[in-house]
This record gives sequence, C-alpha cells and structure tokens, in this order.
Amino acid sequence: MNLLADVGVSNATLAEGLFVFSLAAFLGFVLIGRVPATLHTPLMSGTNAIHGIVLVGALAVAAAAHDVAGDVIAVVAVFLGTMNVVGGFVVTDRMLEMFKKRTPPSAPGTDKDANKPR
Repeated sequence: MNLLADVGVSNATLAEGLFVFSLAAFLGFVLIGRVPATLHTPLMSGTNAIHGIVLVGALAVAAAAHDVAGDVIAVVAVFLGTMNVVGGFVVTDRMLEMFKKRTPPSAPGTDKDANKPR
C-alpha cells in the first residue's frame, strides 16, 4: 500500500529529496533575512524572473502528465507558480511606489485653476 513505491520512488530517494528541500528552505530563510532593504527590490525582480522559469517548468510537467494524479499536481504547480509570479510583481510595484515623489495636497477651499486667465 505504499503509493510512492507504485510510482517508482524509493525511501532513499524520498529521504534525499526531503533533505534537499529542508536545506533549501532553511538556507533561503537565512539568506533572505539578511538582505538589506535597499537591495530588496532588485532581488525581488530577479526572483520574479526565476519564478517565471519555474512556471514554464510547471507547464512542461502539465504537458507530460498522463494520469489523474499528474494532472492534479500539474494544475496545482501552474496555479502556485502563477500566483508567485503575479504576487512578486505586485510587491515589487508597491515597493517602487514608495520611491516616487508625492505632491503635497492643496489646502481645502483653494483651487489651482481659479487664478488662471480664461
């Protein structure tokens, strides 16, 4: 009743994959936590490009899927990859908005166009 054995994944392969995943998650957490704020926007833009490649890979997996489990995994991978790319660009856009100069609001009751000749 081992589902992984049915698809040809051994316990050693699973353990190795979980180890690599855990190491990557820990290392990513440590590295991202030490990025200064001035480098965050360029880093985010580069990460968006990488996630675009991940999305292309998910689409390739979706094209190669031939069973229900593969189809479900492919749909989830494409959905999560798309959400990651879109979310990254939204965050980058919001961060870039912080660097734009804001015009001070005019005082209430004053009209800029009131003094212009007609």
